[in-house]
Amino acid sequence: MLNSAPTERFSSRVENYVRFRPSYPREVIDLLREECGFTPNSVVADIASGTGLFTRLLLENGNRVFGVEPNNDMRKAGEHYLAGFTNFVSIAGTAESTTLPNESVELITCAQAAHWLKREESLQEFQRILKPNHFVVILFNDRKVKGNAFSDDYEELVVKYGTDYSEVQRLGRIFEGLEFFTPYSCEKRTLPNYQDFDYESLEGRLLSSSYAPQPGDPSFDPMIVGLKRVFEKHQRSGRVRMEYDTNIYFGKPQLPAETAR
Repeated sequence: MLNSAPTERFSSRVENYVRFRPSYPREVIDLLREECGFTPNSVVADIASGTGLFTRLLLENGNRVFGVEPNNDMRKAGEHYLAGFTNFVSIAGTAESTTLPNESVELITCAQAAHWLKREESLQEFQRILKPNHFVVILFNDRKVKGNAFSDDYEELVVKYGTDYSEVQRLGRIFEGLEFFTPYSCEKRTLPNYQDFDYESLEGRLLSSSYAPQPGDPSFDPMIVGLKRVFEKHQRSGRVRMEYDTNIYFGKPQLPAETAR
């Protein structure tokens, strides 16, 4: 069982999330342009927009973006981060109840959060606010848990100390079967991504994770000791590299014509 409500799990981690979570490859915009007919004029609902990491790419492309975020702390951080963009509208809402008008957007995106959504209710809401014959796009920066010595040791650390890591991992892998879009079809593309960390930023990256014990937890101090050991073992010139696959899923959750309206 997850030990807190999905909308509140990151409230104590906002600062670390802002500073140390990876952004997304700019090539994502090219992919959306090629595969989804995306243009700078497309109006976007970015669901669970959080601190605005992916939202910023859309705004820099010139799009008008409604950032829908239920967590107050995350939403305020996003508003601060994106304050310079006049084409950004912040909304206190959820994937299941966005508050947006019917058929008001031409693209729906959800980065790093779709595993927390109530799938059927969210799909119904997406169908309501999305213009006909347009796309929903789900993205994840999936940390590579195997493949190099640093990844192997870091994964062993979070498995050992993560408070509910196995459950979060299970939820985060739900899209390998593309289940979110069922019964509608979708396609998947993968782009490479990475972050280079000194020790301070690696610790911040770990503490931004919803499953990481926080200060005061009995597991916190031994986890930090273990992290320092992993860093010292693998650092080169004071840095380690964390590799990701940026997985992008896109499809049209189109209602049958007779029930679309």
